[in-house]
Amino acid sequence: MSSYLITGTTRGLGLTLTRQLLEMPASQVGKVIVLNRREPTPPLQELINKYSGRLFPVTAAVADTESVNKAAEEVKSILGSQGLDVLVNNAGFQAFSENGVLGMTEEQLTSSLDINVTGPHRVIVAFLPLLRAGKEKKIINITSSMGSNGWAWFTKHAPSPAYKIAKAAMNMLNTQYAMYLQDEGFTCLLISPGWMRTDLGGPNADLDVEEGTLGTKNVILNATKAENGKFLNIHVPGKEESFGRYDGKEVPY
Repeated sequence: MSSYLITGTTRGLGLTLTRQLLEMPASQVGKVIVLNRREPTPPLQELINKYSGRLFPVTAAVADTESVNKAAEEVKSILGSQGLDVLVNNAGFQAFSENGVLGMTEEQLTSSLDINVTGPHRVIVAFLPLLRAGKEKKIINITSSMGSNGWAWFTKHAPSPAYKIAKAAMNMLNTQYAMYLQDEGFTCLLISPGWMRTDLGGPNADLDVEEGTLGTKNVILNATKAENGKFLNIHVPGKEESFGRYDGKEVPY
């Protein structure tokens, strides 16, 4: 029975991943702890009511070190003598600039780096003792193919340069943790969940939320130490040649 902590679960990928994991048998997925900066939204509250005893909401902002540290103490109490098996850093921020990097403001870049890079770092630091006590020792960082230097020209016209820069930095953050935690048996993995039809992705995106989340969940469940440090795309059967190249293969850094 595995325990999960997922950040950013009020909607979209985070909310759907929470539900899909809880739909699995309790013998496989035990406690799921969700960390958000606001009180639960109605869809999340419905899940909390339905899965009482398995789903636990914790309030903290990934941009606030003190609140993240307090959340770690609360999660420790929830888990009891059990460690944390899987951490999913999903909370993120995306700013748009119509003129690309030429129109990007300093505030957009600073906020993107704080939430998308320093935020996951804060969370990993705070929860590392619990992860060390867990059995699976998985740190999953939800990134984007837009943060790939190798695919930069491919995603040039997406009007979110601060987000691209921050995700590229997050990718290196994952690499650093992968190197330094490898000998402890950790799997630090980057997953690009694809372009999904969410509030941010818009109605013309490649994937609906269910299939994008299912692909993400499958990568998380099947990840082994052999994937430590890798940057993986999800696999969506029949969409390997679509815009997002959902072939389950490695994405170039």
